[in-house]
Amino acid sequence: MSRSIADKLKINSYMDIIGGDCAEIVNVPIVDLYEFKDHPFRVLDDEKMEETVESIRQNGVLNPGIVRPRIDGGYEIIAGHRRKRACEILGLKEMPVIIRNYSDEEAIVTMVDTNIQREDILPSEKAHAYKMKFDAMKHQGSAGGNTLNTIGQASGESGKTVQRYIRLAELSEPLLKMVDNKKIPIRSGVELSYLKGKEQEWVEDILKKCDVVLTPGKAEKIRWSSESKELTKARTQEIINQRRNKRKIVIKNESLDSYFPENMTDKEIEDVIFMLLDKWKQGKAAGR
Repeated sequence: MSRSIADKLKINSYMDIIGGDCAEIVNVPIVDLYEFKDHPFRVLDDEKMEETVESIRQNGVLNPGIVRPRIDGGYEIIAGHRRKRACEILGLKEMPVIIRNYSDEEAIVTMVDTNIQREDILPSEKAHAYKMKFDAMKHQGSAGGNTLNTIGQASGESGKTVQRYIRLAELSEPLLKMVDNKKIPIRSGVELSYLKGKEQEWVEDILKKCDVVLTPGKAEKIRWSSESKELTKARTQEIINQRRNKRKIVIKNESLDSYFPENMTDKEIEDVIFMLLDKWKQGKAAGR
């Protein structure tokens, strides 16, 4: 029985991916290195890039990139997009790489696994990366539930978490950007991912015009309305703009008099009430 991609490419470190000391490292002209198709991870000229540039300036490229030959010539970068950019900033003409003849599926799995554990990854990056890896592994013949768990194990997350991120990939790019900016929590984004394209446009348009964070509860209501064929733009706006009613409870003095002596202060009465409420809450949580 042939092993799945996940088994063949399961990694613990960068050296696991490149084949350890047996991998042949060659210098390739920077101009011959091309970005991975639909690469989901950002390459920004930020503080992290400055650190990478300084490291390469002082020590060179310590970890070679991983590439595969392109039909049209040159090489497609599987791992090493940030290193390539740092080399460009430094004006270097070549970068050390390891050339692999990976299939499309193997290339995707390796590309995701070499990036997914970075600390600064946005939800949108995880969404697209996990979706790409899931589709690649499914194409290889992996079972759905097992695939999610395998992806999670490689990145230190549960299969359920991976599934949520994959759902986010069904959001429009503007809504996904709102997830990145925390205007839409991840749980809310998962609910919205089930909406049709036009319905997602309604949510996007309304959220752009109001300063609110879309709670999971409101996102669920929007999804339910969509599934029941009752969602309109007006209904969407109504749900998003709903405000939680503040409780206003008044207890009459005569009601309290039968429980508390006259010499107890208001503060003492309040303390007793909240103490009893805490005990009630604990009993409820324990199922009593």
